[in-house]
This record gives sequence, structure tokens and C-alpha cells, in this order.
Amino acid sequence: MDFETVVKSRRSIRRFEDREIPREAMEKIVDVARFAPSWKNTQIVRYIVVADPELRCALATPECVFDFKYNLRTLEGATAIVLLTYVKGRSGFEKDGSYSTPTGSGWQNFDAGIAAQTFCLAAEDQGIGTVILGYFDEEAVRKVIDLPEDQALGAIIACGYPAESPEAPKRKEVAELLTYR
Repeated sequence: MDFETVVKSRRSIRRFEDREIPREAMEKIVDVARFAPSWKNTQIVRYIVVADPELRCALATPECVFDFKYNLRTLEGATAIVLLTYVKGRSGFEKDGSYSTPTGSGWQNFDAGIAAQTFCLAAEDQGIGTVILGYFDEEAVRKVIDLPEDQALGAIIACGYPAESPEAPKRKEVAELLTYR
């Protein structure tokens, strides 16, 4: 697919076919996603693919999603759950630990967001559906998956071959979004 088609066709998929994602496909997606830009090229994002059915079930619990049933159902049907983590204390910081800009912390979230979007677009190009879940309890997830101590959980991405084809939501026109000065 060309870039415009990938961007315009990608949807948040919450229902998946019961079909495993081959490792080669996931590796191709991460191979593309690793080119997402990051603060001073710190490349802080990591991808933990949870494909094991028992571990996926352990993540698809009320504790891990603050009892948010909508996300719970999505995780229950995903054939892979990607835990997008980031290395703490690097993005937006100098080597001495001080902030690089007056805006302070938060750059790691910006980098994680860019990486998540790039991951989802690369997945779309491979025919794999995704949805980014931001409503989760990191401590509950850590009880299931041993995340490295120097990393924080930035997002959970439910993945699988789409069992739905949602229509594109209404988008604002360019004239509403673009301003020249």
C-alpha cells in the first residue's frame, strides 16, 4: 500500500479473527516502527509481544484495565498484545538527569506516541489490525509480565487479523485544521 492509503485506511480494530500473527510479520512491523523519530535519537521504545494464550488471558482481567469492560473485551479477543514500553529518564533529559527544555518531563510520552502510531501504520500495511489502549494499571500488568525496572508502560496495543471493517469517523476539513500566518 502507498503511504496515504495506509494512513487513511487504518482504523482502531477491536474484534479479531482467531488467527495467530506469524513472528515474521511482527518482526517486519517492529523493523518499520524502529524508524519512528525520538528525542535526540534516544530510541527509548521497546515492544514486548505477548502471544502466549495464558499470558494474554492473564492480561485480559479487570485488574489490568481498571475494570473497563470495553478494553477487557478487546484484549480477550486479541491474538497478540503488545506492551509498548519506554526507557525512563532519557527522552527530554540531559545526561546529568536535568530537563533539556523548560517544558520538563513528558517527552517520553511523545516518543511513545509516535512509536505507537508508526507501529500501528506498519501493522496496517501487513494486514494486521490494532487498537492503542491507554487505560491500564501498570502495576497490575507488572504482576503478569516482568517488565524491566528501568522501563515504564506507555501503551498496550491489541493486535490481530481484523474481524471487522469499521467505517472512517467523520474528519474535520483541512480548512478547519490549517492556519497560515
